[in-house]
Amino acid sequence: MTQRRRAGSRPAPRRGRDAVETRTPAAPRIDLAAAGARVRAVIEPVVVASGYDLEDVTLSRAGRRNLVRILVDADGGITLDDVAVVARRISAALDAADEADGEVLAGEYQLEVGSPGVDRPLTAPRHWRRNVGRLVTLGGRTGRVLAADDEGIVLDVDGTAHELAYGGLGPGKVQIEFKRLDEAEFDEDDEGEGEEE
Repeated sequence: MTQRRRAGSRPAPRRGRDAVETRTPAAPRIDLAAAGARVRAVIEPVVVASGYDLEDVTLSRAGRRNLVRILVDADGGITLDDVAVVARRISAALDAADEADGEVLAGEYQLEVGSPGVDRPLTAPRHWRRNVGRLVTLGGRTGRVLAADDEGIVLDVDGTAHELAYGGLGPGKVQIEFKRLDEAEFDEDDEGEGEEE
């Protein structure tokens, strides 16, 4: 008996004992918490030796790969060039650890290195120190960080300075401020631009 099909159509998949199913192999399942600890142990000395603070290491699944997201920061901030340099050093450290001790992460992974955004909660003394002068929300009140040291911060709330120890602070959140036009500073060269004489 002959089977016919329409032009351009595909034959129906075969079912039964001799049907063959092909699938792309998935990335091996790993314990993300344990893998994150291994990654941190390998890269933290590299990040610190480069002059930066390792803020966070997170691992997640991204399709067939694992995604390794690393956040680094420093006093005075970090530039894109700095991120590129530290990313190359981290990648080299992970490769060296794979060769010396076996796979740090099983299967393929994608490495992303960046700096924390303003939405990161302020939890460590260095976070507060890096945000002196900024407006923050802390425990339901909003104020400006006047100073920060190893013991705590000075927060100006409505013109009154409050000394607060880190032990009772909880996380703070930076508030994004936009300058009002009447507070903006202009160069003398900018004045009169666009005006006809």
